[in-house]
Amino acid sequence: MKTLTILGSTGSIGQCALDVVRAHPGRFQVKILTAHENVARLAAQAREFDASKAVIGRDGLLEDLKAALSETDIECAAGEQALIEAASQPSDICVAAIVGMAGLRPMLSAIRNSRCVAIANKEPLVSAGPLVLKTARESGCTLLPLDSEHNAVFQGFDPRAHKSGSINRLILTASGGPFRTWSLEKISSATVEQALAHPNWSMGKKISVDSATMMNKGLEIIEAARLFNMPGKKIDVLIHPQSFIHAMVEYSDGSILAQLGAPDMRTPIAHVLGWPDRIATPGRRLDLPDFVRMDFELPDDTRFPALRLAYDSLEAGLPACIALNAANEVAVESFLDRHLPFGSIIPCVRECLEEDIAALSADPSLEEILSLDLDIRARARHIILRCSDKHSISDKKAAILS
Repeated sequence: MKTLTILGSTGSIGQCALDVVRAHPGRFQVKILTAHENVARLAAQAREFDASKAVIGRDGLLEDLKAALSETDIECAAGEQALIEAASQPSDICVAAIVGMAGLRPMLSAIRNSRCVAIANKEPLVSAGPLVLKTARESGCTLLPLDSEHNAVFQGFDPRAHKSGSINRLILTASGGPFRTWSLEKISSATVEQALAHPNWSMGKKISVDSATMMNKGLEIIEAARLFNMPGKKIDVLIHPQSFIHAMVEYSDGSILAQLGAPDMRTPIAHVLGWPDRIATPGRRLDLPDFVRMDFELPDDTRFPALRLAYDSLEAGLPACIALNAANEVAVESFLDRHLPFGSIIPCVRECLEEDIAALSADPSLEEILSLDLDIRARARHIILRCSDKHSISDKKAAILS
């Protein structure tokens, strides 16, 4: 029986992970579950899986969590430090699914203390990849990619071939998101509801918006470079609207190994939770009749410039990657709060990247990385104020800067 911690259990990834656990009674012992603010769902999960500890991210919700679990022996805690301490409890596998850079400190804590960490949130690898990988090497922790594309690469990636230089390239597929066929003018005025309506995947709000701008795929390019030690010039993106093929590895002998599966996150989660064995997924499965057709097309850099920004940031180095991610997180949050038009998300990020970015030391510490991240976020908020609707800017200023 594997012991399991899930950081971010009430989000889409966390819920899918618990679906897999539910399908395999007796195979996993859920130790710790954490959430940002959904007390009711966290308490219900902790009860169902008899977790030993439940942690809510917002300090002010501790009493609510205690009340929801008052008739149990489940330990309750709240706040950022409690999340970090929960992640430090040894587990056979920890699913790191806290959205954004907020998940970096807990992820590092889990890496130092768990046998395996399944990485679902790409932002820490984008902004602190060298530190994350160094921590894993020093602690002997195995990092398992849970993102569907990187999990697909992981399944088709031969380390021996990579060492000998026999891997030509990695190909990450993208659905194209909800705006794949839209004109640039129509994309620019997209609403929050339209951006969240992904045609294939059921995901959280932030990643759904990133998919709509294709910044999600840009971040995945950087994540793939970190995880598989590949230069950006050997990582390509191909639009594949059906989302059956999640990634491909092309070898020097002309072979292309592709991982196929239904667009259902329970497939890569089952692979990671069962690793190195295979376990059954409770999710959707592909049927051969599904393959009536599979389409592929090159991404359009004019309508979706986020990919080029990601390649350029990867080439420029870690400070630019930190800036790319931080500015994007702030811009997406402002869009979701209806303070920023959809068409201004990527221009805001680009403007942050065009300004001078502070240098980092050759081996930056966590504090250096987080300091630069905060500086970029403050810069992005001021840029957003200029991008916002001038007629209502006074009403929005406090909310954006907060």
